[in-house]
Amino acid sequence: MVAGLSRTTAADLPARLGDQEYWQLLTESSEPNGNFRSDNLVSNEIRFQDVIPELVRTTKPGGIYVGVGPEQNFTYIAALRPRMAFILDVRRGNVDLHLMYKALFELSTDRVDFVSKLLSRRRPEGLTAASTAAELFGAFSKTEANERYSTDTLVAIRNQLVTEHRFPLSGEDLMRIESIHRVFFLAGTRIQYSPYGSFGGTVQPSYADLMTATDQAGQARSYLASEQAFRVVKDLERRNALVPIVGDFAGPKALRAIGRFAARRGGAISAFYVSNVEEYLRQDGTWPRFCANVAALPRADGSSFIRAVRNTEPGFPVEGFVMRLDPIASDVRQCAAGRGDG
Repeated sequence: MVAGLSRTTAADLPARLGDQEYWQLLTESSEPNGNFRSDNLVSNEIRFQDVIPELVRTTKPGGIYVGVGPEQNFTYIAALRPRMAFILDVRRGNVDLHLMYKALFELSTDRVDFVSKLLSRRRPEGLTAASTAAELFGAFSKTEANERYSTDTLVAIRNQLVTEHRFPLSGEDLMRIESIHRVFFLAGTRIQYSPYGSFGGTVQPSYADLMTATDQAGQARSYLASEQAFRVVKDLERRNALVPIVGDFAGPKALRAIGRFAARRGGAISAFYVSNVEEYLRQDGTWPRFCANVAALPRADGSSFIRAVRNTEPGFPVEGFVMRLDPIASDVRQCAAGRGDG
């Protein structure tokens, strides 16, 4: 398949990856660990759901989703229902965060069980499959962290990854997963963006804020807003079809490897959530390399960038972002013509 050729079928994409194939894809596609100005464990884009209605209208399910960062990807994945997903981030810590999430999705019976294990808080009474995200996080905000439960959950996470999947995690990976889980234990529903799992005292939205947010029409669309949304992500994790990778958007290997995998399997990138990473690529002078990497990706009809753009509305938080959809094909054409910077 020619790079960049529009595709609408995902018939050749695997229904699932074996554990060895998953780990090989993760490791062989990854670049060396890099640095970012923060090691955030959650997003800070409170309006990230605003583009979902248009995204769902223009994007066919069954493609390949590519994104960056932590939990906001799950919400886009739940809405788009891709066949596969890749989370690309310069930090190895983000891979470990997603491996922790993978284990928790697989171990959890439902949303309440998942949040219980994530935050190390026993399941509150009264929550059901019909509970809203607001009800769920309201109940957990009043529930104390449980040290014994945290320890038991961490043991279960390690067992799932190392014993069940037989992933050869390094000691550093395991220590980082333990540290990440500990931050969620300490912060609970109040965990915020940067620095490394801070909570309280900043203008950033909390995990509860992000999960209980809505789109502009007032519809709750987070991956924890319904059992249906939660199970879309759980199914991908169960099938080893959500693969985290270490890599720079402008790097020589990671994004290209995703493109080659997709092309070999007859798949195409249907959506690419880039957040505001392009800001940093422009600052570093590496945006043209990113553009060239994107040009090599097999794309679906109507495939879009999901971008976070800094908001200039009066009274909006300094670090606030609004979301925007842009056709990938248009950006690639401008790049090829030597115009534009994203």
